Amino acid sequence: MGYGITIPFDGIPLSEHRSWVQELEDLGYSDVWSAEADGTDAFTPLALSAAWTSKLTLGTAIVPVFTRGPALVAQSAAALAEAAPGRFVLGIGTSSDVIVERWNGVPFEEPYKRTRDMVRFLRLALAGEKVDEQFDTFRVRGFRLARPPAVVPPLLVAALRPGMLRLASREADGAITNWLSAADVSKVAGELGEGKQLVARVFVFPSEDTATVRAIGRRMIAAYLNVPVYAAFHEWLGRGDRLGPMWSAWKAGDRKAALEAIPDSVVDELILHGSAQSVREQVQAYLDAGVTTVTLAVVSAGIDLRAAVRELSPSAT
Repeated sequence: MGYGITIPFDGIPLSEHRSWVQELEDLGYSDVWSAEADGTDAFTPLALSAAWTSKLTLGTAIVPVFTRGPALVAQSAAALAEAAPGRFVLGIGTSSDVIVERWNGVPFEEPYKRTRDMVRFLRLALAGEKVDEQFDTFRVRGFRLARPPAVVPPLLVAALRPGMLRLASREADGAITNWLSAADVSKVAGELGEGKQLVARVFVFPSEDTATVRAIGRRMIAAYLNVPVYAAFHEWLGRGDRLGPMWSAWKAGDRKAALEAIPDSVVDELILHGSAQSVREQVQAYLDAGVTTVTLAVVSAGIDLRAAVRELSPSAT
């Protein structure tokens, strides 16, 4: 089972990450996972980590399937796989209409098919095959990687609900998910099936100031769980009754009421908080429930981030 953490760390320039990333190996972390939204791209922090470490698994969670052409995704993935043979995992997904359409000017159309087509293309391209094929959502004419990786990286799909989870099960090596509780894992894993990797990003806030944790947690939940794909995810998970008042207030434009409508119980399920030991125990519950790799996303507001990284590590148990 993997015990990873999200990079880059908030407030720490990439130029200063070397000592942080190298210490992760000593602390017993097995993985580092990057994201791609409005900060760094997904590949650069991992490329630096590949040069600075020799053991850490490097994963993207995730690379959007709309914002790069198929060949460029394959080239970037092959380069990282070459830089860190056997240590790179490529996670791809739809991202969101905000990132794809509003920020990148790319139509957010048929996201399920686009993800499926990208998986099928990457399977061929990363294996070194020549790809000349009409997919449902794009056409590739005569592309072959000049430097196919010696070790083909596992391919994971960002998935929340049954459709994407089943796609990940059928055509990829597993799935990446987030914004779920340990109690939700069995439902997600049940759709994915046995023998597949399940990577879960888990938000952790090692603080015993419960009021502050819940105040910040409510803002995070409102920002994420009003996005339609996440709202549908939590409806499927069974939180519709508890989150319904927030969704209604948000749609009505009353942001204050939306925040106030989020129950403490939902914050406590989705943002792991308390002492570092308590948080580690809560993280372990995800692994016990069937997650194969948990990757911490540390909420750093008002805490000593470096101390938190150390205190949450496997070596601290």
